Amino acid sequence: MLRISKLTDYATVLLARLAAEPERQLTAAQLAAQTRLGAATVSKLLKQLHGSALVSSTRGLHGGYRLARPAADISAAQILDALEGPMALTECAQHTHQCGIESTCGVGRAWQRVNIAIRRSLQEISLLELAGMGVQTTRFGALERQLRGPRELPVPAVSTRTEKP
Repeated sequence: MLRISKLTDYATVLLARLAAEPERQLTAAQLAAQTRLGAATVSKLLKQLHGSALVSSTRGLHGGYRLARPAADISAAQILDALEGPMALTECAQHTHQCGIESTCGVGRAWQRVNIAIRRSLQEISLLELAGMGVQTTRFGALERQLRGPRELPVPAVSTRTEKP
């Protein structure tokens, strides 16, 4: 199963919290209290996010953290890259690879296509959307139909009212 780590999930929660008040700087302690995450975890994640230029920080009495750019300009792919490194479903999906069976492999190119499709989708989802802030969420009709299961056809409405000629 493909799954992001807890730390990446927590980092997204922190980023969403910062996105909720983009004009304000929040300290690590404030973020920990507001998100109910451990202070040490919050500090660790903020350092990683700062190192990846997703958040900016100001030191001092009135210091704190804020998003380095608008939430609409931060993609899910950038968040994952900052915390998990570049995404690759298989070894051959990475840009640099040395696979001993590449010349006889029949599935590598298909996995590379899947990797590209997932990457593209992650790039299209912004932090603004992840945070659920006033942006219409993308709807994936085929996926939604699959999750709902088979759907019955609508039954035409039948009038129970009788009219006199």
